[in-house]
Amino acid sequence: MKKFEKIFLMGLCAATILSGCGGKKDGGKDAAAVWPNKPVEVVLHASAGGDTDFNARTFGEFFEKETKKPMVVTNMPGASGLAATESIKGTPANGYKALFTHSGPLVVNYVSGISDYDFKEFDVACIPAIDGGSVLVASKKSGITSLKDLIEKSQANPESIIYGTEFGGFSHLQVLILQDKTGVKLKLADIGSTSEKVTNLLGGRIDVASIAYGSIKDYVENGDMVALAQYNGERNPYLGDVPTAKESGVDMEMNNPYIIAFPKGTDPVIVAKMSEIAEKVVGTPEYAEKLKVGFSQQAKVLTTEEAKVYLQKIEDEYMQYKDVLRNTTK
Repeated sequence: MKKFEKIFLMGLCAATILSGCGGKKDGGKDAAAVWPNKPVEVVLHASAGGDTDFNARTFGEFFEKETKKPMVVTNMPGASGLAATESIKGTPANGYKALFTHSGPLVVNYVSGISDYDFKEFDVACIPAIDGGSVLVASKKSGITSLKDLIEKSQANPESIIYGTEFGGFSHLQVLILQDKTGVKLKLADIGSTSEKVTNLLGGRIDVASIAYGSIKDYVENGDMVALAQYNGERNPYLGDVPTAKESGVDMEMNNPYIIAFPKGTDPVIVAKMSEIAEKVVGTPEYAEKLKVGFSQQAKVLTTEEAKVYLQKIEDEYMQYKDVLRNTTK
C-alpha cells in the first residue's frame, strides 16, 4: 500500500507541476487580456511642472477614467534623459512600468551622440500628444520684434544675438535648423531648462529662445516678451496671432511628439491596448480642453505603427545635423 501511495503522490505532484506550467502560460495570456488590473507607472525624464510633466499627468487622469486604474507619474530627471530611459530599459516587460517622454531622449539624444540607442530599443505604444505650442520668443530688452527683424539684424551683425538653449537637446536642434534655413549665425548659450531660459530672457542675459508657449504666455501678454514665430506648418489656433516661420519666409516645420514606450519584449496585446486607450483619451473633449488651456496644444494621437513611422521620419531628417550636435556635446 505504501508503495502504491508513493507512486500515486509522485504522479499527483508531476500532474500539479505540469498543470502549473500550463496555468502560468495561460495566466500570462490572461494577464495581457485583463491589463491593466493594477496601477501603471510611467517614468518621466523631466522635472515636475514642465510641459512633459503636464502631458503625463493629464493623460494619466483620463487613463484612469478609461481603465479604472491609476497611472502613477515618477519624475526622473538627469543625464539629458538617460536616467529615465535606462530605468525603463532595465525593468521587467510586464506592462506596468513605461516611459513617458518626448523625442528629445528617444531621437535627439541618439542623433547628438548622448545615447547609443533610440526609440527602436523600446516597444513604442503610441504618441498621445504632439507639442505644437513651441515658439521662438524674444525678450523685450532685445528690441527684436519679428522673425524677419531677427534675420536682418543677425545678417547685419553675425553672432550679436544670443540664443539660449540646452546643448544636445531639442531646442538646440531647433536653432541649428533655423540657422540652416535662414543662413544667419546666432551666438548659442548653453542655458538649460525652460525655467532657466525664462529667467535669462527676463533678465536680458539672452535675446531669444525656443520655448513652449504655455510657459511664456503671460510674459507675452504683458509685453515682457515677443513671440516671433511658431514652428507649425499651419497656425495653431491656440497661439493667438503668432505667425508660422513659413509666413516669415522660413521653410521650417518642427513639432515635438510625446511618447509612451514600454520595455522591449512587452506583450503586443498590452502595447495595442495602450494605443487604443490613447485614442479614446484624445477623443475626449475634456482632455482636449485641458491641453488647450495648459500648454496651447491641440489634441492629436498617433497609434503604434503611425508613431514608429513618424519617429523614424524625424530621426532621418535630424541626422543631417548630427555632426554639429555631436561636436557640442563632447
